[in-house]
Amino acid sequence: MSETPLPHVLITGGSRGIGRAIARDLGRDHHILVGGTRAETVDPVVAELPSAQPFICDLADPAATAEAVAGLDRLDVLINSAGVGSRGPSSIGEAPRAEWRRVLEIDVVAVADLTRMVLPLLRARRGDVVMINSGSGLNRPGPGGGIYAAAKYALRALTDALREEERGRVRVTSIHPGRVDTDMQVELQAGSGRRYVPSEHLRPESVAAAVRLALTASEEAMVEELSIRPVHKL
Repeated sequence: MSETPLPHVLITGGSRGIGRAIARDLGRDHHILVGGTRAETVDPVVAELPSAQPFICDLADPAATAEAVAGLDRLDVLINSAGVGSRGPSSIGEAPRAEWRRVLEIDVVAVADLTRMVLPLLRARRGDVVMINSGSGLNRPGPGGGIYAAAKYALRALTDALREEERGRVRVTSIHPGRVDTDMQVELQAGSGRRYVPSEHLRPESVAAAVRLALTASEEAMVEELSIRPVHKL
């Protein structure tokens, strides 16, 4: 008797931070496609998982993304975890147009494009899309947070629209973590002039557990939106 194949999960940004934690968690009972831009960062994650393969492409390059997707013949879950924060001047009065385009291209446009490309595969499996958003996609931004928050609010709108368009065919979940102990968070706190204390932040593994919760909901149920925040408040 042949074994039932493992569900196939594509995790963008799977080589670091939240994406890597999700890969490790789901890798216990899923086949993981580890997304990233460079083999030297993706391959070590692939090597540590029981069943995995690389998914290497620059998501900002539509031709490269289409070529990578063309190599897929099955997909049960897409987890859009890749994203960038703002760098350099980020206030509305100082940030150049190029910075808006850089952040929105990766955090919104690339997400929409990849999702569009793999939707036929997900529909065939009655699969799941999980968007790793942010608390910035729920809350009012402070000074200097406009670019990142604009991208995350746009991602939230994209997710809400996708959920209604695909209702009954593909489940769509939006995960909104608060401050997570990642390299990006270290940079954000340094930019704010704050002392960085890891214990004041969520562990990436806690976000991974929230993702698993959404994926293991019974088939008639859908976790539409989930906010997970650190206990400590800055």
